[in-house]
Amino acid sequence: MSQNGGQMSVIPNGITGRLRCYNMRFYFRGWLTLSEALDMVYADENIANQVDEIFIEPPETNVGTDVDSADEDEGGMIHNLTGRQLRAPVEVKLIDNTRLCDNSVEPSTVPEEPPASTAEVIHEEHLVQTEQHVQPNYIWINDHLRKKLNCCWMEGDLEPTQHIFPEANYSQYEHLSCVDIFERSFDNEIIEYLVEETQRYAIFLNQPDPKISANEIKCFLAILILSGYNTLPSKHMYWDLKDNAKNILVSSSMRRNRFLQFQRFLLLADNTKMDALHKAWKIRPLIDKMKKRLLDNFVPVQNLDFDESMIRYYGRHGCKQFIRGKPIRFGYKMWCLNTTEGYLVNLDLYQGQNPRGNVQYDTLFGKSASPLVLMLEEIPHLRYNIYVDNLFTGFNLFSYLGHLGYGAVGTIRENRIPKSCTLLNKKAFSKKRRGEYQHVIEKNSGTLLVRWLDNSVVTMASTDAGVSPVGSIKRFSQAEKCNILVARPYCVAKYNQNMGGTDLMDECISSYRVGVRSKKWYWNIFTWLLDTAINNAWLLYRKHHSKTTNLLFRRELVQVYLARYGETPKMLGPAKTATSRTVFPAIRFDGMHHYVAPCNRRRCAGVDCKSFGRSMCTKCDVGLCVPCFAKYHRNV
Repeated sequence: MSQNGGQMSVIPNGITGRLRCYNMRFYFRGWLTLSEALDMVYADENIANQVDEIFIEPPETNVGTDVDSADEDEGGMIHNLTGRQLRAPVEVKLIDNTRLCDNSVEPSTVPEEPPASTAEVIHEEHLVQTEQHVQPNYIWINDHLRKKLNCCWMEGDLEPTQHIFPEANYSQYEHLSCVDIFERSFDNEIIEYLVEETQRYAIFLNQPDPKISANEIKCFLAILILSGYNTLPSKHMYWDLKDNAKNILVSSSMRRNRFLQFQRFLLLADNTKMDALHKAWKIRPLIDKMKKRLLDNFVPVQNLDFDESMIRYYGRHGCKQFIRGKPIRFGYKMWCLNTTEGYLVNLDLYQGQNPRGNVQYDTLFGKSASPLVLMLEEIPHLRYNIYVDNLFTGFNLFSYLGHLGYGAVGTIRENRIPKSCTLLNKKAFSKKRRGEYQHVIEKNSGTLLVRWLDNSVVTMASTDAGVSPVGSIKRFSQAEKCNILVARPYCVAKYNQNMGGTDLMDECISSYRVGVRSKKWYWNIFTWLLDTAINNAWLLYRKHHSKTTNLLFRRELVQVYLARYGETPKMLGPAKTATSRTVFPAIRFDGMHHYVAPCNRRRCAGVDCKSFGRSMCTKCDVGLCVPCFAKYHRNV
């Protein structure tokens, strides 16, 4: 097999007579790689005689050095193809002259609805929403599970390539209000689900039917949101009779006992449908509903980062984690896939052994990185760049992401670098001058390793960004007592630019975290999901209203909800009188400016006096008859 300039090379029928049946998803992507075609040939022998030829387009230059993927020096063998050849687009020609993944073919000669052209696929927003997801390649996975990692290192670099990605289109959110965007994440289906489960739990506890409505749940959520930016020592103080603590908007929208009743009966899953395999089965249905809405509202952007987020919790539960050195050391660990702006794309709660996990992924990539692969299978299949830290970076993960068509950049731990790597060891490299760097590339997977000396030694792995173009960054020199320019590889600059979306989300949420607490173990996760829905809605709203801050967004959301769904509490029992008013002794007995004034008929506040008079004290604001006036203000 060979490549001749700009002409296509041809693989005869005898070499690839095992092609699997055509998969429709490649039409929406617009191309099929040789590696994908060869992966499918092992599964179906019935179509073998229908394959005539496979045409390979000249691949783009990506790696500085071109080396075959096997040791044999023989032509025409599958194992002698280079990595660039395996990633090259191909066209499959069948005996009946049908061509697979050929955009130039008329629509009548191909299966249903192929794309008209590459340009139309890129700029047509509806094709992005076709929900074409990447499929797991179990042939690749099983092959790497059986084989031991065999690395071959050489000096080289990843050449800069321009990957075409659909432009993000937020026009659907342009004319939506704060409430409209928020209700796309926390919609009426979730509200009705909360109403149903809360009523069921109240009946389960042999309590009278609370007759909960969707409007009351929305009012309840609004009070929770308000507690994030208007924090009080106790939730009861929002209904306090003292003017220095009482919140008029809250107290006029819902009674205190009604709020406490909602908090007590709030349940997120049916207790009669317990799933013993899930430690977090009581919160799992709500997480699944939230995941679906996060994915539905996701506008694809090229750069994503994957990291962990901690939800503070000090109680007892099997999912509780302790991470030393973190701002939140005790709590639940949530795997998060975010954009660089902090938008939460996908999430999953860490609970040790995951019943929904993939055992092969856990074995090959580790339990920390396998959720990333599962999340990528749930989003539209586009050419994303994934940024991770050293907890997740591994050669198997980066190789598999590259095989799926994704780029990956991340820091890597020293114990995950193969011993055969020719990089200078960390201790010796730390003695070099700041700004020095060294890079090698693994020729089989195309993974680049870069070691760079800044304040300490930094080691990066990348399948997307290379070393060049080398930039510079300002650093303070202790020797010269001034700022100097230090060389910085391109992959480090890209990592610093795009990593940190999860941390940014945590920062935005922690600023106005729901302040109402509860003893239920899933309460903190529930309020965290509520805060993430608000944060996502705010980020989408900012695309067309850039001056709206997070606080202003939350305040508008609360004011609209309480004004629209709040009900003025009905005063039960006899009307309040002046005798119920508490007058502080420092005011009552100060002997200053206590004047008698006429008033409507009020009950006397004097001790053991049950009369109703028409006089009052202007300073104490209580009704007092004439005989009791002096006695009331005398401290005996």
